[in-house]
Amino acid sequence: MGDSQVTIKLTSDEALVLSHWLEKLQMTDLSRVVDDPAVWAPIHRIAGTLDKASLPELLSPDYDQRLEAARQRLRPED
Repeated sequence: MGDSQVTIKLTSDEALVLSHWLEKLQMTDLSRVVDDPAVWAPIHRIAGTLDKASLPELLSPDYDQRLEAARQRLRPED
């Protein structure tokens, strides 16, 4: 079971929003949020994969606007 892999599919909006959130999470004291150091490895792996997938948006001069637009599209309508 340890060698099997799991594939997760996200929309580009989901990837952008999650990538940003994981970046913020990694900049905090992870021990406050993640109580098991074993969880850090997959967190860093997911974040790295998302960064590669979202690279054009991450380097875009209008990154903040793209991120906010993605957030708006993902928020449930009231």
